[in-house]
Amino acid sequence: MSTRTITLCYRKIMDANASRPWEKMVFDDTYTEFRMQAQLFNQEQKYRSFGELLHYAPGANQLHFLVSAAVRGYVQQLNGLVPDVLDNLGRHFLKFSQFQFEIINSDLFDKARHQVAINFYSDPLVWHDTIGTQLLVSEAAGAGGEMLTNQLALPPFLSIYSLQTRD
Repeated sequence: MSTRTITLCYRKIMDANASRPWEKMVFDDTYTEFRMQAQLFNQEQKYRSFGELLHYAPGANQLHFLVSAAVRGYVQQLNGLVPDVLDNLGRHFLKFSQFQFEIINSDLFDKARHQVAINFYSDPLVWHDTIGTQLLVSEAAGAGGEMLTNQLALPPFLSIYSLQTRD
């Protein structure tokens, strides 16, 4: 029987409607950092939006990376567990070791237009089966071949990022 290994990607979007404290802090700090870093590409103050900076200011694509420094400490607070994704027992279980920060939209003069995303990439999982609308996955074989499993539905913004099949 072949083994299917998957990596999941969860995209967490934060905007002015952020309601949880962690989300609000990420939103606020990334907006502050965006405004500060954007000065490098907007010294003549000709541009207002992130889109204008990307279109007209050479090198402005670096803003994703430059602003990501503001989220690193917040991501560490998650202790390697993807936020919001729960198994069918209501527990956080999905581990990650990689993430990617992205500015979706922003405006230097209107904080309400600021929107960012963090894409969390799970550690590899063995995909055993699909039961109804839920995936049955495990981290790896334990002692004696026993595998502790988790069952989860794919909520919005969670998808299978990669699939590898081994015979």
